[in-house]
Amino acid sequence: MLHFQENNLTVFQSSLYKTTSAVVQSEEAIIMTDPTWLPGEIEEIQSYIQEHLGEKQLYIIYTHSDFDHVIGSGAFQEATVIASEAFQNNPKKEEVLKEINAFDQEYYIERNYVPHYPTVDKVILEDGEKLELGDITLTFYKAPGHTNDGLFTVIEPCGILLSGDYLSDVEFPFITSGYHDYIDTIDKASLIMQRHDVNIHVPGHGAVTNQKQEIMDRINFSKQYLTRLLTDSAELEKECRNRFRFFEGMKSSHDENVKKANSI
Repeated sequence: MLHFQENNLTVFQSSLYKTTSAVVQSEEAIIMTDPTWLPGEIEEIQSYIQEHLGEKQLYIIYTHSDFDHVIGSGAFQEATVIASEAFQNNPKKEEVLKEINAFDQEYYIERNYVPHYPTVDKVILEDGEKLELGDITLTFYKAPGHTNDGLFTVIEPCGILLSGDYLSDVEFPFITSGYHDYIDTIDKASLIMQRHDVNIHVPGHGAVTNQKQEIMDRINFSKQYLTRLLTDSAELEKECRNRFRFFEGMKSSHDENVKKANSI
């Protein structure tokens, strides 16, 4: 469903895990992130794209390779795909497709397209790579930690940060690929805020914010969370229960974070 709309940014949010799909329009392109989840939700995004695309080129940025973020890929086969080098070289592509199939099997879901693992047209190799699309410029930063193939994107002059599964208001950090990678990526988020005039943040899950202080608060919370996993994880858990409405559903991820942080 429609979650946020301001100037050339429109954000759809799924009923599942509050997962977001952002759509940004420029003079010559439409840029989208991670089309997701349920068939009706993806059809709503398709309709919006068809209404506004015209002669423009459609680009999709895949923020990372978790199956819920690529599940809608088959619905937009005409798109030019942007993702990190690690996303392109993911050795577990078939496992991602198996997760999509298992989800659809479990919930009897039928789709009007065949899900596939995206083929990347523009591979992001280094931090700071840019892509100019008419009146906007995209700047990319690799963001490992949640997964090893994460990607941040800054869109200027709009001042939009697309962060994937980082800096959420409904989730604490989920560490999958590496504790120290995650720390480095959150430090990188701080540097991005210094280098770019970011005014709007779209997380992969949760609410969009157009308040710069809220963006910084999310960065600072992530830093504190990662540090406190090593020092007072029990007290941290109590605070997370109060901060995050759905903590019970995420508790196993917190427990895994504690193990990862303390196994270094």
